[in-house]
Amino acid sequence: MVVRQRVIDILKTVFAKYGFSPMETPALEYQDILLGKYGPEAEQLMYLFDDRGERKVGMKYDLTLPSARVVSQYQSLARPFKRYQIQQVWRADRPQKGRYREITQCDVDTFGASSPLADAEIIAVIYECLTNLGFKDFLTKINSRQILFAIMEKAGVNKDKYLSAIQSIDKLDKKPEVAVKSELDIKGFKKAEVDNIFFELKNAEPDKNLEEMFSFIIKLGVPKNYFRFEPFLSRGLDYYTGPVFETVVVEPKIGSVTGGGRYDGLIGQFTGIEVPATGTSFGLDRICDVITELKLWPNLPRTSTKVLVTIFSFDTLAQSLDTVKMLRTNGVNAEVFLDQNSKLDKQLKYADAKGIPFALIIGPDEVKKDLLTIKNLRTKTQTTTTASDALKLIREEN
Repeated sequence: MVVRQRVIDILKTVFAKYGFSPMETPALEYQDILLGKYGPEAEQLMYLFDDRGERKVGMKYDLTLPSARVVSQYQSLARPFKRYQIQQVWRADRPQKGRYREITQCDVDTFGASSPLADAEIIAVIYECLTNLGFKDFLTKINSRQILFAIMEKAGVNKDKYLSAIQSIDKLDKKPEVAVKSELDIKGFKKAEVDNIFFELKNAEPDKNLEEMFSFIIKLGVPKNYFRFEPFLSRGLDYYTGPVFETVVVEPKIGSVTGGGRYDGLIGQFTGIEVPATGTSFGLDRICDVITELKLWPNLPRTSTKVLVTIFSFDTLAQSLDTVKMLRTNGVNAEVFLDQNSKLDKQLKYADAKGIPFALIIGPDEVKKDLLTIKNLRTKTQTTTTASDALKLIREEN
């Protein structure tokens, strides 16, 4: 939780820096809101049930669709509406490394802006968030559904089968080409269609919209080596309509740590009025797995407590309580040991086990001289000084 909270704090700081405001949506949505927008493969992973009022509901699969519902309900929201959302979603998946049934997603989305500048800003947010987290070897792959749709047309695929083909192509990062071709064959695609699809994919180039988006990405400060055009990237969800993107790390092999794209048609499914939208989701669980495995934060404190105020004896209890109150008043996270009958050695072992960097000892000698002893539990050194100097030492350590 210490790592997770640190990640969330960093993400929130960047999100706010770019003008995104916080929002939350309920865990449950009506099934008619959830179904028919993601695609059949995603819907197989949804938790759907009838509640006690015999209402057909489901646990949200992602944060995008519930947010789109909110935007469709509240037409008075200032446009563009920029929001971030950090909440759990649920998927009836097979748990494994990087895939869980309860997932924390951290989303940023912009509603009401059709310019490729809005998509480029999302890529800039991704870059700044990951670099601020300490990531160095990562790459954001970018493609466009418009390019993929054009490829399907050139390959001779019927329009009603575009999304089915794209769902299979989306598996190329997990399966070899021959397995994906076999899946397309099982779905009823002709061999000539499959061969044409892969020929066009291997020869695809960015369209004018993507080229403009790339120029904006660079102008927003993202180095060229941190993003690239990836014609095989498709993103499996049906609601994407324009640029799609996801970010992968070189190590560990954990899959994408961000994923998103433009979904201009989603809100229109609720209201009949098209509202352009784009955004991305950061997978908090995978990001934390990467940080832990690569030991990116070896010195991250295990606790936010900076100092433990010990209780030497019942006679000095009042001074210990005065001291912890003084520390908290001055903005220092401080604990007082909650058993005044425990030996000092036990109290120090507690602080050491919890990772608290300092302990304050106030015995009879310190009380007489109006001093206290501050012990640095990392360096195993200690000094007897005034309360104000001890406060200064603790703050310098921060």
